[in-house]
Amino acid sequence: MATTTTAMIDALRLMAWLSPTYPIGAFAYSHGLEWAVETGDIRDEASLSRWLDDVVERGAGRNDLILCAEAHRTASAGDAVGLAEVNDLALALAPSRELHLETSQQGRSFLDATLSAWPCTALDSVGAVLDGAVALPVAVGTASGAHGMARPPTLAAYGLAFVQNLVSAALRVAPVGQSAGTRIIARLAPRVAALAEAVQDLGLDGLGSATLRLDLGSFRHETQYSRIFRS
Repeated sequence: MATTTTAMIDALRLMAWLSPTYPIGAFAYSHGLEWAVETGDIRDEASLSRWLDDVVERGAGRNDLILCAEAHRTASAGDAVGLAEVNDLALALAPSRELHLETSQQGRSFLDATLSAWPCTALDSVGAVLDGAVALPVAVGTASGAHGMARPPTLAAYGLAFVQNLVSAALRVAPVGQSAGTRIIARLAPRVAALAEAVQDLGLDGLGSATLRLDLGSFRHETQYSRIFRS
């Protein structure tokens, strides 16, 4: 019974941490999606689905899961030096100023909110080395690992939250309705789970992306004539 209760509490904690109501400002970022809508790359359900496929499996979605897994591993082991190195790499991998802001602002806000609402000795200890900018996947992995939560569900939940936030952004700027957005999330959920399972033990050598158009678009977004997102 104790094990079942612990697993339930961990699941509820993940739901709270990755909820749109968690105070990290996720609603303010589109990860380049707003620029993709402006240029016509995203114009309907099918094109949004293809764009998300690439981001998740060939871009930041995959890299974030690897970084989250490494942060979880180092935090679980109490390896503060290793955790700081993972965070430095995660921040350095952001291809543009806007995407650096996206991950670092959310990561800092996530860690601060979690330290305040879900304090624990292990998180206080390893979190002390993350006293500046923190990449979001590193913040989530650190908190989960320090709390002794299992790695696979953490990665899967993070991946789905990543997708849901981008679909939410699309509903606000693209000609895509809520039913279409729900279908896309339902279709991608099994792929996110499979990706989380596949990358959890790859290590930092497994990092890599191939979403050049998104990366270049994130540079151009700041000069876009009309925009509602910060990235």
